Amino acid sequence: MRSILSLFDRKKKNQPKVNYIEVEKTDSTSTYLRNHLPDLEGDGKGLTVVSTAFQTSGRGQGTNKWESERGKNLLFSILCHPVWVPLHSQFLISEAVALALRDVLSNYTGDIAIKWPNDIYWKDKKISGTIIENFLSKNHIRDCIIGTGINVNQKEFHSDAPNPVSLAQVLGKELDKDALLKEVVEAFSIYLNDLRNGNYEKIVSLYTSYLYRGHGFFKYHDKEGEFEAALVEVEDDGNLILRDKEGKIRSYAFKEVEFIV
Repeated sequence: MRSILSLFDRKKKNQPKVNYIEVEKTDSTSTYLRNHLPDLEGDGKGLTVVSTAFQTSGRGQGTNKWESERGKNLLFSILCHPVWVPLHSQFLISEAVALALRDVLSNYTGDIAIKWPNDIYWKDKKISGTIIENFLSKNHIRDCIIGTGINVNQKEFHSDAPNPVSLAQVLGKELDKDALLKEVVEAFSIYLNDLRNGNYEKIVSLYTSYLYRGHGFFKYHDKEGEFEAALVEVEDDGNLILRDKEGKIRSYAFKEVEFIV
């Protein structure tokens, strides 16, 4: 596993200023940022990070809820302003976030992968999820809110989520959540700087190399039923491209296909 220090030292001079805000309780950290956007825009170059011990309305994808025991996990949102990312390449932000999470968690344990579009898995279990909201203005991304949950120190899960896992369950010990948050933000800052410098090919290549079930045939489910397919690629717009056992190429937007785990 790579040293977290070597990862950060290579571009520390170019990292943006980070404003950390901690609130004891909120409906969701992303909602908090949306409600305070006029006060948090600044010069557009820095990052604002809001974290909380407890969310009353933590969101998963779609109508799902994010289960988190009070004070046990990392619940945070990052506000950034990636105005240099072309609108047709918005998915690059999702890839950069997923890479940052994957890099940091891989420094604690092996078997960490990115499950399309940006969940983080340990083996076949979900350890982190992210929701991204882009706010557009004059054909560019004005603001981007990245809401992330990482299961850190929770020992038991009671919701109907099928496959959650925490770092504490994997490692058999609790971790410093504040230190972990700063590692994730620093890693994301590095990838954000890559996007600023136009290093899109690097981001796409790394993201593809770390994809969950990136090699071989696995079971999926779409509106027509269950099938087996191999992952071909993720397109620039974020669509997942699969090839089934009959050789047919299938293209899916988010929520149009389900991984059978």
